[in-house]
Amino acid sequence: MFAWVLAGLLIAAVVALAWIGVRGALAYGHLRDAQAAASGVGAQLSDPAAAADVVADIAPHTAAARGLTSDPVWRLAEGVPWVGPQLSAVSSVAASLDEIASTALAPLAEAASGYSVGALSPQGGRIDLTAITQIQDAARAAADGIGAAAASVSGIDRAPLLSPVRDAVDEVDTLLAETDVATGALSRASTLLPSMLGAEGPRNYLVLFQNNAEWRSLGGIPGAMALLHTDGGAMSLAAQESSSDYARYDTSVLPLGDEITPIYGERPGRWIQNVTQVPDFAVSAALAREMWAREHGGQQVDGVIALDPVALSYLLAATGPIELPTGDVLTAESAVSLLLNDVYHRYERPRDQDAFFAAAAAAVFDRLANGGVDPAALVQALGKAGDEQRLLLWSAHEDEQALLADTTLAGGLPVTDATTARFGVYLNDGTGSKMDFYQTATSTLTWNECRVDAAGLAVGDATMSVTIANNAPADAANLPSYITGGGNFGVPAGVTRTVAYVYLPEGWELADATTSDGSGFGGGMHDGRRVVSLSVDLAPGQSVTATITAQTTAPGAPTVEVVGTPTITAPAEVASTCGTP
Repeated sequence: MFAWVLAGLLIAAVVALAWIGVRGALAYGHLRDAQAAASGVGAQLSDPAAAADVVADIAPHTAAARGLTSDPVWRLAEGVPWVGPQLSAVSSVAASLDEIASTALAPLAEAASGYSVGALSPQGGRIDLTAITQIQDAARAAADGIGAAAASVSGIDRAPLLSPVRDAVDEVDTLLAETDVATGALSRASTLLPSMLGAEGPRNYLVLFQNNAEWRSLGGIPGAMALLHTDGGAMSLAAQESSSDYARYDTSVLPLGDEITPIYGERPGRWIQNVTQVPDFAVSAALAREMWAREHGGQQVDGVIALDPVALSYLLAATGPIELPTGDVLTAESAVSLLLNDVYHRYERPRDQDAFFAAAAAAVFDRLANGGVDPAALVQALGKAGDEQRLLLWSAHEDEQALLADTTLAGGLPVTDATTARFGVYLNDGTGSKMDFYQTATSTLTWNECRVDAAGLAVGDATMSVTIANNAPADAANLPSYITGGGNFGVPAGVTRTVAYVYLPEGWELADATTSDGSGFGGGMHDGRRVVSLSVDLAPGQSVTATITAQTTAPGAPTVEVVGTPTITAPAEVASTCGTP
């Protein structure tokens, strides 16, 4: 009798194993097909209507995969040692993908069926807000659903998984992380844009045009400003000004606090040109807003926007060439050189330079506001500028600022999270010049000794270096005085003075710091981050390298990365992962 029972159990086990094997193979095929169809969904969400076809392609596959991996036999086998974790991982991935297709993306695709990214293109200075508001609820639900699915897959324990299953889970994890970012951005945009564009009443925004030829931590000095007025989707430039129109205040217009003041002094709060010296746009924007109010009878703007000529060059790829009143043609290729260098060779008087900048800003705004733009290219340009932190946004409305706070648009201090510890390298001109058009700053970063524990957290030390080089011509002293600074601040013409602030990641401490020229360091603490500062003077052709070694104080992110001042050149990715050659 025992032999018959044993035989029966063995037959049942073989049948169950075959059942699971067949269903698993079928589910795997469906998941692969769904993953292939969904591989570009994150990028396509810039135009939500385009997601409809993707949802139609992936939904049958995700539903089939979920059905194949959720029957009682499969669920029972998930409790079996060794094989169980593999089956559980597959069923979790299948369920997460099906939730996305059926409850997150499908309603969004339906709501966006009449939506087109072209609706974001202004016509006659106005954007039709209906197209944006109609997808708000669905976009928010999609973001929540995909966020939950991404968290579910990210939480799968990889340790017991076989390599093929682990690799597949990692691929889906990456895909969901990218889609989570895209849907989050869409949800925030559909919520923020109507109110920012005056759907609930008129709004005013102070726009700061940062000049990367004179470095500040967040990009460059705000050399020109404009007041953007919105009302019911309509947009207009209500005023244009120059930084030279602003007073030098005797004390900081707002309290800077016990951490910022020892590092930066009161300079950020006394000159409009210095508000972007602190690498936290919430601080910069509040200072600029207060300065605007002091110069304009107490008028309080609803928010502050900052962008630089490199961001403008991205926008010009969407607008096409724009002819200026001077006869110059502003293009994606010419904008940076024209606005950051050529204009100073052409016009000696700051008043004439300001007039040129104002005319250029007005011409670009007129093109954007009156529909002379490729909508898809515009969205791409804005996204690229935001990713590089060349486009920054702060809102005086707390609920809106809360939505912006965790995005690149917020321009906050470098953030360390579960996966990445971020160093910050922030550069500031100390000559009152436009010589940074000729300067470069390049960074390196590598783990020295590190180990990753069972939880995937790393401990060790890493070395970061930044090399600042003055690439100006040998006869730079003969450049126009507005470019060289004319010897102001005790710096000879042609020589650059750069003040750099290096922020260590949260949870790290300084181990060593040296410079190739033997100069010293200063610094302090800012919001839980150790700050190391230095100042270097460079003649044409000279360079200096600062090398900083820091170590973890507790297990943390396995990847280290450098972020910092957006200069004229496109940022290079500088990162190192523990255990990766």
